[in-house]
Amino acid sequence: MSVSNPTRGAMAAVILSVLGLGLGGCDALDSINPFAEKYKPEVIPTVPADKLYSEGLAKMEDSDYEGAAKKFGDLDKQYTYSDWSRKALLMTAFANYEGQKYDDAINASKRYLQRHPASKDAAYAQYLMAMSQYKQIPDVTRDQERSERALVALQELVTKYPKSEYVADAKAKIQITRDQLAGKEMEIGRYYLERRNFPAAINRFRDVVSKYQTTRHAEEALMRLTEAYMALGITAEAQNSAAVLGHNFPDSPWYKDAYALLQNGGLEPREEKSSFLSRAFRSITGQTASAN
Repeated sequence: MSVSNPTRGAMAAVILSVLGLGLGGCDALDSINPFAEKYKPEVIPTVPADKLYSEGLAKMEDSDYEGAAKKFGDLDKQYTYSDWSRKALLMTAFANYEGQKYDDAINASKRYLQRHPASKDAAYAQYLMAMSQYKQIPDVTRDQERSERALVALQELVTKYPKSEYVADAKAKIQITRDQLAGKEMEIGRYYLERRNFPAAINRFRDVVSKYQTTRHAEEALMRLTEAYMALGITAEAQNSAAVLGHNFPDSPWYKDAYALLQNGGLEPREEKSSFLSRAFRSITGQTASAN
């Protein structure tokens, strides 16, 4: 005796119904297909390049920097590899910079420099990238990775485009950025000094003296070196750091403190000309003389 299979019967009924519906037209099929979607081809009109560019400029004038960046981005995409694309990419970077979307400005500037390294506006693209890093320099108590990136970008501007109109501003900001980095080293050095971890403190203060001699922190770094060396009983190094401080910054209040510290220990400043500290400041003096 044969037993009918209800599952097979149901499947057959569905198949027959689908076939029947298929003969009736596609609309019926769509009605039972949950994934069916009706697509209508979208025709995007081609906007003239100059019109897109003008629209972007108009949004810039209205301080709609996000809208401007989008317009310039559309121009770059629609007219890739044209001169309009080159202009649009630079304006994208500028619009993002003005809108304080600094990471977007950095990315656009990098793309510009990759595509157009020999362009007459390459220096400006480098400047926008450097300034976008510079604007994100954090408080000295925080991690200074942004400061380091800003310093690299600013130095690249000075090195690659020495005749650029942006070099003077870049050099001024390099000094400010170096001062920021030196300040961070001093903060860490003082932290170790307060906890009597003198070797760790000395390493930080030596970094300030070796890398950032032209910053305002150099005087204190030499005084703190004198203090740390005296605490460790390394009197010759203490005398030397105080002497270098007095030689380079004779009117500094930090020198007065260093001198008093040595006198309390029955010592006088005495410079060792072959020492690391002496050589570090002689190199700066030589660079200054050659620059003049």
